[in-house]
Amino acid sequence: MSPLTTPERSYEIQEAAELTGLSTARLRAWERRYAVVRPERQANGYRAYSAAQVALLRAFACLVRGGERIGDLAAEPREAVMARAETAGAADAPLAAMLESVRRYDRDRLEALVGAQLAELGLRRFAEEIVLPLADQVGDLWRLGRLPIASEHLASEVIVHALKGGLRDAPGTGPLLLASALPGERHEWGLLATLVAAHAEGWQVHYLGADLPLDEVIQAAWTLRPAAVALSASDPDLVERTMPSLAGFVAHLPPEVRAVIGGRGVPPSGNNLLRHGFKFELGRPAPADRR
Repeated sequence: MSPLTTPERSYEIQEAAELTGLSTARLRAWERRYAVVRPERQANGYRAYSAAQVALLRAFACLVRGGERIGDLAAEPREAVMARAETAGAADAPLAAMLESVRRYDRDRLEALVGAQLAELGLRRFAEEIVLPLADQVGDLWRLGRLPIASEHLASEVIVHALKGGLRDAPGTGPLLLASALPGERHEWGLLATLVAAHAEGWQVHYLGADLPLDEVIQAAWTLRPAAVALSASDPDLVERTMPSLAGFVAHLPPEVRAVIGGRGVPPSGNNLLRHGFKFELGRPAPADRR
């Protein structure tokens, strides 16, 4: 649910592959032949990529998809690779203009651009074609120190406000989906983009917000009686810390309420979450959900 990685954590090779669009075999080959990055090794021997390394690999992948050769790119200064990938990634005019507004702290301009794209594309296409690519670009630049945290916060505030407003203005008439992020989770871009997709599939979305105690989510579920409750987490450590509360979460929901959890932090704890009654796929609302 969250496209933005967290700067303080590391990523195993499967996660790095997902974030970069490169296969694990290609990541190993690039490391062995060209030393594009050298991930650390964990105690169990597994590779551990830093967020900055993931961002650099995404830059290499972007330029290779554009027809360049990895052997040539590996010989270039990393700053030059990042600068050219940034230009290539922002080639789309609306995205380039938004990124420039973020760099200049120009909130008025950014809000105008976001509003225009939302009106032109509609909520779902706006989330898919603008929000997620912009999140990738802003996240990569921030992790590599090419964008200050204040700019990232500005972009996040404007985009999150637009997505929340879009969901609020078109609530839908389908079965109710109650959604929140785990306590301690503050990344909302990916979760909100996923909720936009769920809305387009026929769910009526009620977003409670990020960083919400689970007992309050349960209380809201008893009050609103949704067909499903969705939780999100981007950090595996956060999921692990919250596991004692997650273990009893499903059992405390109203009967027949489906509990779904997603985000990049979920897979390492997937088996435990399955045992506790969580599902990982929301899907289209079934006729029985339309209540």
